[in-house]
Amino acid sequence: MKIRAAVLHQMGLERPYTDSKPLTVGELELEPPRAGEVLVKIRAAGLCHSDLSVIDGNRPRQMPMVLGHEAAGEVVELGPNVHDLAVGDHVVFSFVPICGHCMPCMTGRPALCENGVAANNRGELLGGGFRLKDRDGRPVHHHMGVSGFAEYTVVSRKSIVRIDPALPFDIAALFGCAVMTGVGAVINTARLSLGQTVLITGMGGIGFAALLGALAGGAGRIIVADVNPSKLEKALELGAHAVVNPSDENAVEQVKDLTNGGVDIGFEFAGVVPALEFTYNATGRGGKTVTAGLPHPSKFMQLAPVRLVAEERTLQGSYIGSCIPARDIPAYIGLYQAGRLPVDRLMTHRIQLDDINEGFERLAKGEAIRQIITF
Repeated sequence: MKIRAAVLHQMGLERPYTDSKPLTVGELELEPPRAGEVLVKIRAAGLCHSDLSVIDGNRPRQMPMVLGHEAAGEVVELGPNVHDLAVGDHVVFSFVPICGHCMPCMTGRPALCENGVAANNRGELLGGGFRLKDRDGRPVHHHMGVSGFAEYTVVSRKSIVRIDPALPFDIAALFGCAVMTGVGAVINTARLSLGQTVLITGMGGIGFAALLGALAGGAGRIIVADVNPSKLEKALELGAHAVVNPSDENAVEQVKDLTNGGVDIGFEFAGVVPALEFTYNATGRGGKTVTAGLPHPSKFMQLAPVRLVAEERTLQGSYIGSCIPARDIPAYIGLYQAGRLPVDRLMTHRIQLDDINEGFERLAKGEAIRQIITF
């Protein structure tokens, strides 16, 4: 079938993206689903900083590629051997397809699925190969097994989670990355305990979702750090107890003064090494620093190992919030529906597919939290 989709042909084009237009919206050919796959009509897709990191070259991927990994949609066709879904089901995408039989999957850590990550790195689906082609019949790569910036997509059954159809698609899309990653980092990776103090650095969609997750999880005091004053103001509006600009010369001391020596848990979502170093230094003795940021692979952090030992510190990564998507996405949706996780307040813009380059320029400027493309 023929579909419209946003294709990235070259990484690292100069900004502003409103001029260079890295994403080209055009017609592609989409093959029908194979065994174990599903055809989904995309209803909503979010613009995430991880997509931006591919566009600017900080997260190198195979080209050309249909981007988009945070999305929700409606099942329109089932491939052979898919028996646990029905046409018309509403689904949220998980950007790590979960094979279920590699060692991480079998030991309860599907976010590290070896086969899923390998397929994502190749720009293929979990079952291998491509389902997208350009007008000349050349293959187009899949982004994270999803490729959500398109009218329709074919995905592995293991890349989607069925959800409550009462949830609007534009809100549902947020649970595919921002909520799963941010809330999951707080609940699953850091295992926040009631009353613990928290620092969150880097207030994009994931950082704000982590703020909501820390509030829902019973954090005693939440400090937010960002260089953008408008985002600090928004954090206070959503419930943060204090804010800090990490570019201030005494920013670490400010956090320590607010928490009697440093926070119990520091979260870093900015994706730049100085932000991680700041967060680590503002975490107290015996504390835990969790990062879900993705700096360029060439970047490194300086660390004094003696502090890890003498202060019993922990520095830990978090990928897709250490989530089990089939378990956590419905649970987080339930919290939203109960009024305890108001993620709808993270949406700042609703746009059309043709406006996608303008949307990514807005994201790069820090002028948006979550922008949702609706179809």
